[in-house]
Order: sequence, then structure tokens, then C-alpha cells
Amino acid sequence: MSSPAAVADLAQRIRDNIERVLVGKSDVIDLALVALLADGHLLIEDVPGIGKTMLAKAMSRSLGCTFRRLQCTPDLLPADVTGIHYFNQKTQEFEFRPGPVFTNILLADEINRATPRTQAALLECMEERQVTLETGTVPLGRPFMVMATQNPVELQGTFPLPEAQLDRFLMQLPVGYPDAGDEAEILRRFRATNPLEHLEAVTTADEVAQVQRAVREIHVSPAVESYIVEITRATRAHPEIELGASPRASLGLHRSAQALAAIRGRAFALPDDVKVLVPYIVPHRLITTSQARLRDRGAREVAQEILKSVPAPVEAE
Repeated sequence: MSSPAAVADLAQRIRDNIERVLVGKSDVIDLALVALLADGHLLIEDVPGIGKTMLAKAMSRSLGCTFRRLQCTPDLLPADVTGIHYFNQKTQEFEFRPGPVFTNILLADEINRATPRTQAALLECMEERQVTLETGTVPLGRPFMVMATQNPVELQGTFPLPEAQLDRFLMQLPVGYPDAGDEAEILRRFRATNPLEHLEAVTTADEVAQVQRAVREIHVSPAVESYIVEITRATRAHPEIELGASPRASLGLHRSAQALAAIRGRAFALPDDVKVLVPYIVPHRLITTSQARLRDRGAREVAQEILKSVPAPVEAE
């Protein structure tokens, strides 16, 4: 079993490798690693051209896992995601052609451009790590992670993800613009060639799966568990929230706190780990009231207010 020090070492190797491509985004990379090690899925949402797809591709190449890309368009069908049975005239038998979900890392690029019926084809895959076909249920390989991107602008011809789909993403992660120094470094680094083309794996799928199991052994004290529950329950009672966070959000905070503690080399989670993660795990699961929206108060702002109002335990251990 991997120790917290071994998990931290693996995370550092992956982080260093990704930073050869993605400049000045160590915090974003750490959160993506938390999603991976917590065995969750990641929704990367931001404006065009700031590295959403680059982050997903750099992570997949660093992991040494199988990788498939699904470019979402309005004409994409559910069978294009899960696979189809077709009649092979040579063998005179029906055969199954696996879809792109049969991989370790699936990049669903611009997921909100796919129709709702195609988006729904990912629901079972993301939650149960399996695909139900005409001939039965087929388990997916491990690890399995969906990294989806979407663009918050240019909404014409898009289909917003429903709440059930959003709830299956462990995190919604913005990338953000680089500062002036980082943008100048991007120009220098990409001047002659794309460093992504030369990126090599620093781990294997088996090692990632082993570390994911080890992360589940990170200690979370009853005080930290109660803190997580109080935060999610507070979202259900807040007057500006119509739909609060589900128990899946509590589980996500618990597992992510374990993963964040592990990549920082600790064998136990702290309340500060939970505080770091709430802005990325809770807001996309909330629906604010019309009055809150009229006052231009979004889910992220309300979630931050709840986080400040719930007292953190003084001693986690």
C-alpha cells in the first residue's frame, strides 16, 4: 500500500510533467490531481484559448493511461459514446465495436454542444463505471475519469448540462488567464514547437489505481466529517438556494480532502483541506433562487458565504 509520502511523490512527478506544458497553473493542476486521486470526474469551464483541452491532454499523457477524445457536436449519438453492435458480413455474426468510454481517461471536449440524450449516455459510465448494452452490463477499466470542457460564452447551439449530470462531476474547475510573466513564458516555450508533443508518461495506470485505493485510507476525523456534513446541510437551508448540495457532494468533499491531504504528504485530512475544496465541489451543484439571481448573487458567492458561516473545528485530530 502506498504511503502518503509515496502519493505526494507521485503527485509531484505528474505536476512537474504537466507544468512543462501548462505554465503558471500549479493550483489548477493540484485540483485536477485531487479529482483524479479521489476517483472523480472533472468539468473544466472557462473562456476559449486558456488551456482547458491542453490540461486534459497533458494529464492523460503524463499518466501512461489509455486516452480517448470525444469531440461533442449536436449530431453526436449515444452509440457514438458507448459503442454499437453491428453485423459482420464476413463472420455472419453480430460484433461489438466499443465506444470511446472504454478507456482510462475520456476527454469530452465542449460537452455542452452534445444533445441531452447524448450527454445522458455518460450518466451510467460516470457513476457506476459500467455500460449497459443489449447483451448485458460491461464494466469499465480502472482508473476511469471523464475530463469534460465547456465554454461559458458562445452559448448559441449548446445544451446546458442538467443537474443530474453536473452532480456527477466531482469538481467544476476554472483555469483563468495567466499573468503577464507566465504569458511571456508561454510565448517562449511554444515558439519553436509544442511541448505537449514530447510529453512522456511518468506513471502507469496500475500505479494510479493503487494510489487511488491508498487515498481512501487517509484518516478523516469525526470532527472533520461533521464539518463536511454541516456545510452541505447548510446549503439546503439557505434562503437563497432552491436546490442544495446532495449527499454525493458530502462524499466528494470527504474523498477530495483525503486526496488533498495525501498529495501534501499527510496521513490525515484537516478542516483547511475542506475549505480549499468547497469552492470547486459545491457551487455547481446548487441552484439559487430567482431573487438571488436578480441581485446578481451566484452559487459560488453563496457557497463562500456558507463556508464562512459554518464554524470549523479547532482540532481535527
